[in-house]
Amino acid sequence: MADIIIVEDNEEIGGLLADFLVGEGYDTYLAISGEEGIEIYESEGAKLVILDVMLPGMDGLSVCKKIREESNTPIIIVSAKSEKDDKLNGLLLGADDYIEKPYDIDILIAKVNGIFARRYSTNEIIDGNIRLDKVGRTVYLSGNEIILRAKEYDLLLYLMENKGKAISKDELFNKIWGFDSNSEPQTLTVHIKWLREKLEEDSKNPTRIMTVWGVGYKFQ
Repeated sequence: MADIIIVEDNEEIGGLLADFLVGEGYDTYLAISGEEGIEIYESEGAKLVILDVMLPGMDGLSVCKKIREESNTPIIIVSAKSEKDDKLNGLLLGADDYIEKPYDIDILIAKVNGIFARRYSTNEIIDGNIRLDKVGRTVYLSGNEIILRAKEYDLLLYLMENKGKAISKDELFNKIWGFDSNSEPQTLTVHIKWLREKLEEDSKNPTRIMTVWGVGYKFQ
């Protein structure tokens, strides 16, 4: 999963911002159109999206709306549009922040660092009514502890850490059971079934642990 996807059609501005963020230690992708941004997001996933509004083809607000249909990944909109209605539209569509261009790079990076500190520098992953405690290796659903087998926990953790990314069955199996495991690949399917029975309202019609046909699974 990428740390940050920048969606900016001005390659000079986008490249400069990417250089600063790489210098801060972030794994960063640059997309120069909304369509490319969505393509990278759906293939790689991201912990944060920095999004321009005025893009060729699919505009930034449409990108924001599309991402919000699938996940709660933090989104920062950066735009030369400074009217109140423009800001409200961005925030109502689900953006976490709206910064006017031209922006102070130090302030933008401070906001990025703040999001990562609040969202990811923690021993817990909280997503909706699911809370995963990395230290205690425990999982809670709506405040109630759910008893998971060791591999169920490891599988859920990996899926949640890569939220929104379609992960192949081979990658999941090798990550959780190891390349030299004596277990059958079918055990992955069984563990997915067990997780759904414990976490989904309707395990036969899951809304969190999704099958990506021809690929594998993703958490959304």
